[in-house]
Amino acid sequence: MIEAGQIALGILAVAGLLCVVRLVKPGGSVADRAVALDTLLTITVTGVAVYAVTTGVRAFIDLLVVGALLGFVGTVTVARFMERRGA
Repeated sequence: MIEAGQIALGILAVAGLLCVVRLVKPGGSVADRAVALDTLLTITVTGVAVYAVTTGVRAFIDLLVVGALLGFVGTVTVARFMERRGA
């Protein structure tokens, strides 16, 4: 179980690095950056979930719920901003 958790965390780390590259890459639109940031938050929440499962620590469950809710609210806010802006 621990080996599978380490492999999953490694894959999530690579995916997170690719999202960071997309965030800092010049020439992207606001929508591209919003999607990359939302994906990065999802990867972070998933990484914490994998860590919580592999270590057996249940204290992170509340943090996961808050992170997922913040990601959802942030995505909706950016979408409404882009709709009003006409992007």
